Amino acid sequence: MSLTIGTGPFGPNSAGEFNREMPSPKGLLYLDAFPRRMRAIFAGQTVVDSRHAKLLHEHGHLAVLYFPGDEVRTDLLEPTDHSTRCPWKGDAAYWSVRVDDRVAENAVWGYPEPVEGAQPLAGYLAVYWNEMDEWLEEDEPARVHVRDPYHRVDILDSSRHVRVSLNGELLAETEHARVLYETGLPPRWYMPADDVRTDLLVDSDTRARAARTRGSPHTSRCARRARKGKTLSGTTPSRRTTPSACVTSSASGTSGPTLRSWSPRSRTGTGATGRARPDRAASPTPDRGRRLSG
Repeated sequence: MSLTIGTGPFGPNSAGEFNREMPSPKGLLYLDAFPRRMRAIFAGQTVVDSRHAKLLHEHGHLAVLYFPGDEVRTDLLEPTDHSTRCPWKGDAAYWSVRVDDRVAENAVWGYPEPVEGAQPLAGYLAVYWNEMDEWLEEDEPARVHVRDPYHRVDILDSSRHVRVSLNGELLAETEHARVLYETGLPPRWYMPADDVRTDLLVDSDTRARAARTRGSPHTSRCARRARKGKTLSGTTPSRRTTPSACVTSSASGTSGPTLRSWSPRSRTGTGATGRARPDRAASPTPDRGRRLSG
């Protein structure tokens, strides 16, 4: 996903080829202007209200927003003794957010004195996404993590013949699937419920969330081996709602809920959105992105 994750050009599993030998992407930082208004809300207070954020792309990590210090409510921040060191960015200082009796510990960090090559990070602050109660992108809710401008999601109707089996037993077969193409990830196939062996599925409590690209999950079911009673957890979540960004023409003559199949390469499914790990640094610069030396 994006430039530095998955099969992206500077990700850990880059799928393409350059026309010349490239240096190791480890430690590569790329700082991009982020013109959208972003707000972070905690305990009813707007901690961040930014129109001049920067988006840091770092090898192997999700992109992270950094905000100018004057667009952060520093009066709500309390410095802590916590610190971490990144060899590419320097020593990070941390602040907790306090609003009345609520505290988000070490929720904000920054690099007061970045190492050589990462000086644009000075004066900018980042916020752990999950420590805030709510995020707004312009006036719409932003979920899970910031949306990456280099990340694209397309959902297309497909007449391909798709079969899904587990341990030799057919779970689904269709020629009316929808295929989800997401930057840096393998294609995922969503199938009409009528083409899935729902008799082999049992309900599961598993839930997953995505950053507004695929909507809210409805139910999650597990494929059960009928003969041996074995269960493969987290196999076919369906989604109750799909945001407008993902809506395409209706599937070829299908109706009812759409179920997702999983890649046979993974027992947990290639499409699952794992817990987004709050990443590390980013910061200032001009309107065009800047490559920071690692």
